[in-house]
Amino acid sequence: MTTESEGIKVKICGIRTLEDALVAAEAGADFIGIVQVPARRRLITAVAAKALIEGVRDGVRNSGGSMPWIVGLFADQLLDEVNSLVEYLGLDLVQLCGKEPVRYATRVNCDVIKVIHVSDAATVDDDGGAGIRSAAYREAGHLVTLDRLVEGIQGGTGQRFDWEVAAAVSQAGQPFLLAGGLDPDNVSEAIAAVNPWGVDVSSGVETDGIKDQKKIRAFVSNARAAAAKTA
Repeated sequence: MTTESEGIKVKICGIRTLEDALVAAEAGADFIGIVQVPARRRLITAVAAKALIEGVRDGVRNSGGSMPWIVGLFADQLLDEVNSLVEYLGLDLVQLCGKEPVRYATRVNCDVIKVIHVSDAATVDDDGGAGIRSAAYREAGHLVTLDRLVEGIQGGTGQRFDWEVAAAVSQAGQPFLLAGGLDPDNVSEAIAAVNPWGVDVSSGVETDGIKDQKKIRAFVSNARAAAAKTA
């Protein structure tokens, strides 16, 4: 997947229902993320995920809208399991949220987004290796997401890290999706401060742990408006 296209990319993650997926697509989300990590709160079964994916693709075709990329989320799972679900679900991309090395990512049978976890203690002068790890995956042809490191949790925490660290990675010419603590109220500030290739949200568009369709629409709208100002 190329990162040369213009305009900010928006990913709505942790989608569990067809209705929410269609709202995200209608709002203009570029990516819809579906969790396939065992024991995660937002996990849905492979059978349910297949029905959701087929439903959103049929719905978007019928509406004549722009088709989002469907992303399956995995973390430290067997490669054969991941590739089996890539085929069964018809995934466009896989997001690797664990400690998967570059050689693992390269053996996934579709495009990959690799999550690089950034410590809360990271600074511009010492980012804990986030920039180096990001560059390694980018050089291997993979997309990258920068997200907050929370020990024992592989994303979706709604916690942010120092945006100056992300801004330094962006200024180094490395495109990435920014995640961690984003919501409709702060996404404009984040885009202005960091200038990421894309933004990624899950808990920030939820109310009481459930996807909030008003927040989904507002997040996409606010991200687009902020990106237009920085263009």
